[in-house]
Amino acid sequence: MTAEPHNPAGASAAAAEGTTITSLRSYGLLGRSIAEAAGSFLLVLAGLGVSFFNPSGGLSAPLAFGLVLAAAMIAFGYISGGHFLPTITIGSALAGRTSWKAVLPYIVAQLVGALFAALILWVSMTGHPQIPETQPFFAAVANGFAENSATQFPLAGALLTEVIAAALLTAVFLGAGTRLSTAASAFAVGVTYAALLTFLVPITGGSINPARSTAVAVFAEPWAIEQLWLFWLAPLLGAAITGLIYRSLDFAVPASAAVIVEETFEDDGDFAAETTAAAGVDTAGSGDEDRAGAGRTDADDAAARGFFEADSAEASREDGEQDGGNASGSHRS
Repeated sequence: MTAEPHNPAGASAAAAEGTTITSLRSYGLLGRSIAEAAGSFLLVLAGLGVSFFNPSGGLSAPLAFGLVLAAAMIAFGYISGGHFLPTITIGSALAGRTSWKAVLPYIVAQLVGALFAALILWVSMTGHPQIPETQPFFAAVANGFAENSATQFPLAGALLTEVIAAALLTAVFLGAGTRLSTAASAFAVGVTYAALLTFLVPITGGSINPARSTAVAVFAEPWAIEQLWLFWLAPLLGAAITGLIYRSLDFAVPASAAVIVEETFEDDGDFAAETTAAAGVDTAGSGDEDRAGAGRTDADDAAARGFFEADSAEASREDGEQDGGNASGSHRS
């Protein structure tokens, strides 16, 4: 889930605690995009499959979506970062944790994977003797509002709930990826996704994922395409709100903890990032009494001040030793 090079949420806190943030292997933009397409395909195929063929079974459709999202994050997240939703990609980019260079390829890959999954389901139902038309199946799970909402929710209510749900899911993704292990963070995101979908199904049919909404609308009745704009606008708006909040928190990192992210881009479009965490100190009180009270050595102070001040600090220390030697010689004479 954290393989896509990014600056994780809470990295400054990790730096303050002395935790080293290690960059993972970059698989190249093409490889990461393929992983995003595969994860999106798995998510939509399994989620819609349960909705179509086993709606009254022991596993509800929202729970199926949540479990499959967690599984996809574990299976493919180490390659791409495990977004699989345009919502997550936009939020992560605005938070400064995904390169904007990868945003469009990721979203295109997610759309391709979702559309291919819907196509597979459409083909599997076409020609079935007991399924004369496939459009009603897709229309039943399409996202809509007003007369196309199961509970007749108006546009304003549908917009508000989708924005809030997308913002919360993005927040869980950005936060869990730093504090938890890969499996635990995937579980957290999957459970949150399932719970939010359960909440949204009676209102809008449960979107949060524009790629899923688009794939269903293509094969559903015409009204689904007409109302599709809302299920791009609302999730991306919610993700943008969360992403900007997390970005502002990163800009507000205190002087005592800093995270430096260095990205290198290759000619073929691949990029890798190395993230290092370093704790800084206040260099204003550099007197002998302050250092003695804090229990630090001259070498510690030089390292804290940084590479460019280390030489001057060493020279000052040598001058002090030389002056001490001269004073000792004068005393003996």
